[in-house]
Amino acid sequence: MTVDRRTVLRTTVKLAAIASAGGLLTACGDTGRRRADPGSFAVRPGSVDPSGTVDPAWPAGEGPASPAPTAPAPSAQPAEGPAPAAAAASAPPVPPVLPPLAAGTPFEVAFGPRTGRNVALTCHGSGDPALATALLETAEKRGVGLTVMVVGSWLDQQPQMARRILDGGHELGNHTQNHQNISAMSPDRARDEIAQCAERLQRLTGSIGRWFRPSAAQYATPMVREQARAVGYEHVLAFDVDPRDYADPTAAELQRRVLTSVRGGSVVALHLGHRCTVDALPGILDGLAKAGLTPVTASRLCA
Repeated sequence: MTVDRRTVLRTTVKLAAIASAGGLLTACGDTGRRRADPGSFAVRPGSVDPSGTVDPAWPAGEGPASPAPTAPAPSAQPAEGPAPAAAAASAPPVPPVLPPLAAGTPFEVAFGPRTGRNVALTCHGSGDPALATALLETAEKRGVGLTVMVVGSWLDQQPQMARRILDGGHELGNHTQNHQNISAMSPDRARDEIAQCAERLQRLTGSIGRWFRPSAAQYATPMVREQARAVGYEHVLAFDVDPRDYADPTAAELQRRVLTSVRGGSVVALHLGHRCTVDALPGILDGLAKAGLTPVTASRLCA
């Protein structure tokens, strides 16, 4: 059989074209192709690989045309807006829930009901945070809640202590911003001292606290009461037992001063940041228990 040379040539050309096309399709459809590090490419919405899925390692405009996806795949981190952790950190704090006070509770409280068996252990809040934490932990191990009248400048240095105090079941109040003699200040300056500490408490805890206590004074003067009201405080917390632990007596002497003066309804003024107070607290709690007295927060005392 004679074969026309031109026919042979045409057949050869067709077979070569078919083989070439088949090889091209295999290469484009190879999903196992080696890619450069995806980090070296910017994600381009609409870039797709031959399977139709978004391929961040395939720059747009390369490869065969494919239908665009209905929506670009989300990136690992949005281009705008805070990360989830940052968003959580910026959430406003939840204010503490306090028991309602008994009807007729006076504006300034120096002691609670004398017929009851509760007493309030209050602490002026400043000083070494390690000693403050040790005192809180000692109280917590005995199931005792303290009322901490915090100094605002201390919160500026130790902002974590605000939540630490509340999370331990204790109560927070305002003891001015700088702990100076508020009774000798002008009304405007006194109000600013109260307001600055209130702002710190609000920002860190979601509440200005129920109680205000004047600095460098057992009781509030009429002027100081007026400024506390102007800031938003409905009650001033004074005290009737002052064992002067700020002078750093021995633990035994501090225990004696507290236990010989305290009685039902008493409000005791102690201080954070003093080793003698940390060392004396277990003995004070034991002595109160023997006397049939129960230490509670100031709000519980007046509830």
